[in-house]
Amino acid sequence: MFGRWLGNRSGRAERSGPLAAVATSPGAGVLSCRVLGPAGGAVPGAELSVTDAMGRIAVSGGTDPYGSFVTTVPAGEYRIAVDADGFAPFRTNATVAGDSLTDVGEVALQMAQPPVLPEAGDWEIEPAHSSIAFTARHIGLARIHGRFNTFAGAIRIAPEITRSAMHVVIDASSIDTNVTLRDDHLRSADFLDVERFPTLEFYSDRFVPKGGNRWALTGALTLHGVTRTVTLDAQYLGLGNGMEGETRAACRATAELHRDDFTVSWQTMLARGIAAVGPSISIDLDIQIVPKEQPAAQG
Repeated sequence: MFGRWLGNRSGRAERSGPLAAVATSPGAGVLSCRVLGPAGGAVPGAELSVTDAMGRIAVSGGTDPYGSFVTTVPAGEYRIAVDADGFAPFRTNATVAGDSLTDVGEVALQMAQPPVLPEAGDWEIEPAHSSIAFTARHIGLARIHGRFNTFAGAIRIAPEITRSAMHVVIDASSIDTNVTLRDDHLRSADFLDVERFPTLEFYSDRFVPKGGNRWALTGALTLHGVTRTVTLDAQYLGLGNGMEGETRAACRATAELHRDDFTVSWQTMLARGIAAVGPSISIDLDIQIVPKEQPAAQG
């Protein structure tokens, strides 16, 4: 279901009023619109992407607190895409003339149909189609990208999904940043200390809807022998079928961890001259789950 177009489709007008002060290069014009919800309220933070006739992105950005978006682009034909959490995507075309304002008017977004949730029951993470990755700063400069190669997890979907629970166990020694010397250091007592703390574990029984396909999963993360409360910002991607027709569900989630919270001290590392990973780490999960196989009945 798509939003409806409320403005002047031609949108062609001479620059006047406050927008007349917008500076443009020779041969460029001003493109503007306002994004509204079904009840007529502004939608701040909606994402807009403007692509040219060749399919190349000319400009992208978000609406302001009043739902407005204004940009300058070279004269030409454009495709405008509008996306916002909880709303159906909107697409339209616009022609921008040089040294003039193309006001494509008001876009009224419609509420998105919520994705179908998994059936109640026991599900498990399928590692072959899932990943647990992280990004950290290296001595405050370049970024380090890594992942954990070995993990397992189970999710019990409750009839009332907010009462669901999940438990994920990660093999700490499976950390992989594609640099053997660094990985050995990360496994050592200076960082993860995998001999004393062989696993990282996350348990959550708080599934809180945030609107649309967004959820907050709050739980306890145990890392380096310390347990802290962590909230995953999750995006549910819906149900699908695998190559053999099996049902599966997918989601993405992110979180930011601070090493000092888990007694992996940044200051201690600096003092010893062995700082290799910055004080904060971004976690990115891309997860697919499948129904847990039930044991065969005994005859």
